Amino acid sequence: MTLSEELAWRGFINQTTYEDIKTLDGEPITFYWGVDPSAKSMTIGNFAAAMLVRHFIDHGHKAVLLVGGATGMIGDPDGKKDERNLKTIDEIAANKASISAQYERIFAGTPFAIVDNYDWFKDFNYLTFLRDVGKNVPLSSMLGRDFVQSRIGDGGSGISYAEFSYSLIQGYDFLHLFREMGVTLQVCGSDQWGNSIAGVDLIRRIDGGEAHIFTAPLIINKATGVKFGKSEGGAVWLDPDMTSVYKFYQFWLNVDDDGALGYAKVYTLLTQDEIAVLAEKQAANPAARDAQKTLAYEVTKLVHGEAAANSAKTVTDVLFGNSAFEELTESDIDVLAQEIPVIGTGIGIVDALVESGLASSKGEARRLMTGGAVSVNGEKTSDDQTVDKPSLIKKGKNGFLLVR
Repeated sequence: MTLSEELAWRGFINQTTYEDIKTLDGEPITFYWGVDPSAKSMTIGNFAAAMLVRHFIDHGHKAVLLVGGATGMIGDPDGKKDERNLKTIDEIAANKASISAQYERIFAGTPFAIVDNYDWFKDFNYLTFLRDVGKNVPLSSMLGRDFVQSRIGDGGSGISYAEFSYSLIQGYDFLHLFREMGVTLQVCGSDQWGNSIAGVDLIRRIDGGEAHIFTAPLIINKATGVKFGKSEGGAVWLDPDMTSVYKFYQFWLNVDDDGALGYAKVYTLLTQDEIAVLAEKQAANPAARDAQKTLAYEVTKLVHGEAAANSAKTVTDVLFGNSAFEELTESDIDVLAQEIPVIGTGIGIVDALVESGLASSKGEARRLMTGGAVSVNGEKTSDDQTVDKPSLIKKGKNGFLLVR
């Protein structure tokens, strides 16, 4: 399958300046993709674009991955109703290091270069920037941007000169990389189209060169019709300190039936044949949720590694009765301890249920037990026995307590 065919099949084609995307099936080119360090982690929204990048790399194109140390000092105003709060220099430095580490992990085993636009902006004289860059950007093109109009129009919150100039900075990134590294394409999410066009225009106006843009579409939750990638707790992050590996796995496990196969095309490296098999399984037995289980495992493996994906799968299987508690390793139990209440060993089941809040009183705890609603390590129990070893107490389908 050629790159253009792969991108079409996976649903990655949105807007592009190429007249024919089959151009991408030709000789290798050098392209770039960037993320600003507005947080210490990327989200699964960024990860969709990262998977687009992965397909470009796998088809022989050369990747330059940019971390926006300079643009991150301003913050992309596109899509924002109000002025951003500026990050401190220390915050930006820490975020840059974290995002670079995520680049290294996500694209491990593939060729790529990491660059930081702060490196070429830190010594850029302001007057030189105005003469060399600002002089070549028509004000009409900047004023015409939708986000600018929404901010300066009736009811808008206004926009600072700094945020207004953001697209100039990003545009110069493209020009710099075009000159220094032979970059002729920027890939990005659909929300970056306007900023990217600024770079294409600069390259044409200043150097007389030709450059292009390829954007991925916004991923939509088919069940709700809104932007995909939010959980009840907010954004789904790639950093395990911000979204635990278990919660990350659960997010994918719980996606809607209608969207699961589409998400697998975008967020995994499963082949067309492998996804066709998944589609057959889903059609034959939707209740088995094979598409969601495969999606959860594959995405978690890409982001957090195979060992973490295996652990998240095992812990999930134990919690929901598909595997025995005894199959958990000590590290698996550590994962579980971060997700459910924990109580010490040497306690009776009734007291454990009450102290953990799974039962409001000892009387209720006993009624739950006699009614068959309580199990220890998968075995229903009606006896108030002492739990003196690591165990999983379960009330009903979704009440959990770890004893260790």
